[in-house]
Amino acid sequence: MADFPDIPRHIAVIMDGNGRWAKERGLPRREGHRAGAESVREVTDACIDLGVDYLTLYAFSSENWNRPQAEVRALMELLDRFLLEKATDLKKQNIRLKTIGQIERLPAKTRNLLERLIEQTKDHTALTLVLALSYGAREEIVAAARWLAADAAAGTIKPEQIDCTSFAQRLQTAGIPDPDLLVRTSGEMRVSNFLLWQISYSEIVIVRKYWPDFRRQDLLDAVAEYQRRHRRFGAL
Repeated sequence: MADFPDIPRHIAVIMDGNGRWAKERGLPRREGHRAGAESVREVTDACIDLGVDYLTLYAFSSENWNRPQAEVRALMELLDRFLLEKATDLKKQNIRLKTIGQIERLPAKTRNLLERLIEQTKDHTALTLVLALSYGAREEIVAAARWLAADAAAGTIKPEQIDCTSFAQRLQTAGIPDPDLLVRTSGEMRVSNFLLWQISYSEIVIVRKYWPDFRRQDLLDAVAEYQRRHRRFGAL
């Protein structure tokens, strides 16, 4: 797209504010999550138009399991519906689906839907959509450390050989470039246990809108803000 010459290769989004959006309208929290699905569609479409290679969405954190059971159940049902309805779009738009997180904690029906779509879209090339589900960055980092410790104990790697590259290869995002741009909605100024290793040099854009109100133009504005910044990576 001519107006956007410097496009981030990977955009990550903390989709925040669904519950507050619903509360301000006197609606159940699940309606906020349902409304947020339209924002996912608009952002996904915009990323394809811009030429973004990877879009990672923080859809359900490991801490979200602590929410009331009724809300968790409603979220899983909405996720199932999203996957069923999105299946055709993923194929039509040439989108590859991937997941990160403790997927084994999801209901069997949800896991089966995810596994089927991941397999069906594995060769798609327009955009890789990564859903962070039951995901927590601290848990991911601990798991990678345990993996390296086991390898060291088994003698397949020496402790002095462990570096940033070998550590990153043990993360669930291995093979995926680190996010260039991190967008958080709702105005909150924190990263909420999301991609803590991977966002070390990401540009962060905070948007005050709740996620259900986030639209294509908001993403374009975030990309434009990204383009105005000079990424020094610790250099002058």
